[in-house]
Amino acid sequence: MTRKRAAIYLAVVATMFSAVAAGRAQEIKPVFDKVRGMDFRAVVRKAKTKVFPAVVYVRCLRESHDSGKKITQEVSGSGVIISPTGEVMTNWHVVDKAVEVRCLTFEGKAMDAKVVGKDKDTDLALLQMKLPKGAKPQIFARFGDSDRLVEGDFVMAMGAPWGLNRSVSIGIISCTTRYLDGSSEYSSWLQTDAAINPGNSGGPLVNTAGEIVGINTRGGGTNLGFSVPAKTVQFIAAQLRKNGKVDWSWTGLQLQPLKDFNRNIYFEGKDGVIVAGTDPESPARRAGIKLKDRILKINGQSVAAMWEEDLPAVRKLVGLLPRGKGAELEIKRDKVLMTVTLTPREKGKVEGDELGCPRWDMSVKSINQFDNPNLYFHRKKGVYVFATKYPGNAATAGLQEKDIIVKIGKDEIATLADLKKVHKFALDNIKKNHKVLVVVLRGGLMRQVLLDFSRDYERE
Repeated sequence: MTRKRAAIYLAVVATMFSAVAAGRAQEIKPVFDKVRGMDFRAVVRKAKTKVFPAVVYVRCLRESHDSGKKITQEVSGSGVIISPTGEVMTNWHVVDKAVEVRCLTFEGKAMDAKVVGKDKDTDLALLQMKLPKGAKPQIFARFGDSDRLVEGDFVMAMGAPWGLNRSVSIGIISCTTRYLDGSSEYSSWLQTDAAINPGNSGGPLVNTAGEIVGINTRGGGTNLGFSVPAKTVQFIAAQLRKNGKVDWSWTGLQLQPLKDFNRNIYFEGKDGVIVAGTDPESPARRAGIKLKDRILKINGQSVAAMWEEDLPAVRKLVGLLPRGKGAELEIKRDKVLMTVTLTPREKGKVEGDELGCPRWDMSVKSINQFDNPNLYFHRKKGVYVFATKYPGNAATAGLQEKDIIVKIGKDEIATLADLKKVHKFALDNIKKNHKVLVVVLRGGLMRQVLLDFSRDYERE
């Protein structure tokens, strides 16, 4: 069998398998007639030609405080133009903390871009390229229906891996609803064996029709990559375009499926989702929802999560409930049906802001209940030591990461603004006094630390 005939045979078999898996056996004959005599390589080239010109290389300048001081570093990734006005879809982690964003188009044009909005929960961000006056409409790629994908469908991952020039890799859809614990809050993932390497993040996952079916986000090893489905991407893009963020609601509900293999817990029936717990001081706890309650309906809409793969859809429904407005939940508790009213509140930021403290040789961050639940338990509003520079004055004094700063000298510290004011005063008066007494909460216990910042490690 020649290479050409082998490629045609492979394409036909894969297409037939996809149709059967999707319950569309009646489509096999016309698909066979269409593909017969066609080189599969031509199909790939045609699909690539539709999307490849819309792929952009994204380079950012990011300010970070991870090392105990503010540093600026270059990071890069990929993106794809999704509108003629130059909107670019990419990942949140590509542009996170970026102070400057630049895009390089397929035509070799470099353009500055602004971040229209970003959402950490889905790891997506929307950029707007700053087009020159009178610029012609941009080449853009169109979205396909990710719900129609089945395991075995051919896809292509496009982007700029390792910061190199654009490339394309080919593979199949390995799983259409992959659940990743801790990373599937509101959406499941598309799993593919098409190579997704560092730098591919934000690039498009493309079907053989030349449509975006996902945004490449993470690689998990050899033949293991994950993309955000196009259906989720389109929803998030619309939210970011309108509001600059996604207005997720927060209820404090912790959910688990009826068949929880990981915990070896199984509930009878096929309806509803189980309450695994409620967060302290959350709307769910105030509404009286309890552990092991079975939620059957939310505002009259039936919900069901048989397996963990079904949880993201339920969480998304809950996350989109109107804030400040009571939602009616029909629940079953010990075989008794009842209705409770749950009033969600705004979820807000899921990560605290950061601040560098020069000469003290440390960086601090505001406490956030989603990012730092253990610290939030001790102090609902406050500032903690994010990182210490080594060698440096904070580390020498004994300050540690995760220390909650309660007081500096006589000043109470509740916000970054409080600490910034105290820090500035200390540096302005360093010739009179180069020591401050810092009261911290560490592991629930109060400690006093004397911070001597007479030494200038940056100049040494």
